[in-house]
Amino acid sequence: MRQRLLATWGVVCVLALLGNALYRLTPLAIEPWVEGQMSLWQKAVFVVWAVINAYTEGYRGFHQRFSPRVVGRAFHLGENPRPLDVVFALPFVMSLYHAQKRQRMISWTFIVVLTLVILAVRALPQPWRGIIDGGVVVGLGLGALSVVYFYVRGLRGDPPPAPDLPDPHPPQRLSAEGVQGS
Repeated sequence: MRQRLLATWGVVCVLALLGNALYRLTPLAIEPWVEGQMSLWQKAVFVVWAVINAYTEGYRGFHQRFSPRVVGRAFHLGENPRPLDVVFALPFVMSLYHAQKRQRMISWTFIVVLTLVILAVRALPQPWRGIIDGGVVVGLGLGALSVVYFYVRGLRGDPPPAPDLPDPHPPQRLSAEGVQGS
């Protein structure tokens, strides 16, 4: 029971983050539609951008990469709770720490680039901001559904693996005399 609660805690943290973004961006995404601010070709751009984001962000980014990793790490957290990891469940399940170096670098780089893109998009006028945010809302919505999908699979006994945890037994370095520490 405790394992499931801790896994749930990690997943809920991620869903809260995604839900907050959806809550803030959805009104901006629908504003150009409600206010009639788009021409016909801008509406076409909106739809095409939403479809592109459904595939690239929703399917490839979330469903194939982020969601299985997050849920796998959340279930790992439930099975191997360390106090620091439980307190910082969100950065733990997002591979921002206690992950292989390559994945940590990818995760942190993604956060920094995403922050810069968000700042740039905020400066855009409507309807362009709404067009971009519309695609993001579609991708984030599919991403949240993907997290729920993998979480339910995990509750049914088939959680995805947590592929980027650090090796618990790193290889020993070799010195001129042989294995170090021998």
